[in-house]
Amino acid sequence: MNQAIINEASQKRNYPFITFILFWCGLTLLTSMYITIPLTSVFSEEFQITLDQTSWIGSSFSLCYALGCLLYGPISDKYGRKVLMVTSISVLTVVTFMIGFVHSYHALVFLRAVQGLVAAAFAPISLVYAGEMFPPNKRVTAVGFISTGLLMAGIIGQIFSGLINQLLGWNAIFFILGVVYLFSAVLVIIALPKEDLPKSNEHIWSKFKQIKLLFHQPQLLLCFAVTFMLLFTLVGMYTILGSYLSLPKFGLTSDQILYVRAVGIIGMIVAFFVGSISKRFGALTVMRAGLFLSVVGLFLLGFSTSLIAVVILSVIFVAGIAVVSPVIISLISQKGGNARGTAISFNAFVLFLGASAGPIVAVQLLKTGMLTLSFIILSVCLLIGLGVSFFLRSAASAQGR
Repeated sequence: MNQAIINEASQKRNYPFITFILFWCGLTLLTSMYITIPLTSVFSEEFQITLDQTSWIGSSFSLCYALGCLLYGPISDKYGRKVLMVTSISVLTVVTFMIGFVHSYHALVFLRAVQGLVAAAFAPISLVYAGEMFPPNKRVTAVGFISTGLLMAGIIGQIFSGLINQLLGWNAIFFILGVVYLFSAVLVIIALPKEDLPKSNEHIWSKFKQIKLLFHQPQLLLCFAVTFMLLFTLVGMYTILGSYLSLPKFGLTSDQILYVRAVGIIGMIVAFFVGSISKRFGALTVMRAGLFLSVVGLFLLGFSTSLIAVVILSVIFVAGIAVVSPVIISLISQKGGNARGTAISFNAFVLFLGASAGPIVAVQLLKTGMLTLSFIILSVCLLIGLGVSFFLRSAASAQGR
C-alpha cells in the first residue's frame, strides 16, 4: 500500500521543473565562489593589500565550502535533504546582504568564509536529493543539469561580478545576489517536494564515521583524485587567463576579457547530453575523453598567439571539464553504496578543496611571469588525473544511473 502511494506521488512530480530549480540554485549559489576572481586589482586598491592577500578573499570561501561539505552529508542523512537545503539558502541570503556593507579586508575574508560554510549545504546535497527523488532513467540527466549549473557558475560568476562592479561597484554585487538568494529560498520552500526520510535511531556520529570507511575503498579514492583536478585547473586557468589576455600581444581591456570568459559557457552545453553519451559509449570512456580534451586545450592555451585560438582552446578545455563532472558523480554515487550521501559530500569537499588551491597556486605561478609555463603546469596536473582514470574499473550500473 505504502509503495503504491509512493509510486503515485512520484508520477505526479514535475521532474523538469524540479531539475530547473536544482540547476538554478546550484548556479546562483556557486557564483559566490567565483565573483572575486575578476576583482583582484579592485580589492588590492580598495584595501591596499598584496595579491597574496586578495587571493584569500576567494580562497576563504572555497576552503570553508570544502570543509562544510564534510559536515552536511552525514547531517542530511540524519535529518533530511530539503530541510538542510532550505536552511542553507536562507542563512546564505542574510550573510550575503551583510557582506554588501563591509569596508574592511579582515571582515570581508571572515564573512566570505562564513558564506562558503553556509553555501556548502546546498550543492552536494542537491545531487544526493536528485539521486533519491528521481527515477533511475532520469537521474543522470538531472545530475548532468545540476553539475552544469555548478560549472557554469564559474564563468557566469566572473561575468556578473565584472559587469556589476563596473556599473555599481563591488558592494552592489552582494546586494543583488542577496535578492537572488531570497527569491531562490522561496522557490525551494514552495516547489521542492520533501523526501520520505526513513526512521532511524542511529546516532548522527555514526554517520560521520562513514567518512573513515571511504578511505578503505581504493576505487573511491581514485575518483576523488580525479575530482580534485577539475576545479583546481578550472579556477587556476581563469585566474591566469586574465593576466595572459592583458599581455601586449593581446592587449585586451577588462570588458573584452569578460567577453572571452563568457564564451566559455559554450563548452558547458555538452554536459546536458552526458547522460545519453555515457549510455552509448560507457561512462569511463566518456570521462577519459573529457579529460584528454581538457589536457590538450589547457596545454596549447599557453602557446597561443591568436585571440581566436585562445577562445577556441578555452572552450575545449571547459567542455572537457563539463563532461567529466557529472560522470564522476554518477560513478561515486554507484560506488558509495549505502554511504552515497557521505561519499558525494566528501567528493564535493575534494572538488572545492581543489577550487581553494587553484587561485593560490595560480597567483604563485603568475609571480614567475612565465604564463606559458603556468598553463603547462596546470595541464600536467590534469594529465595526472587522466592517468589515474585508467585505474578505475568499469561499472555498468554506473552508466545507467
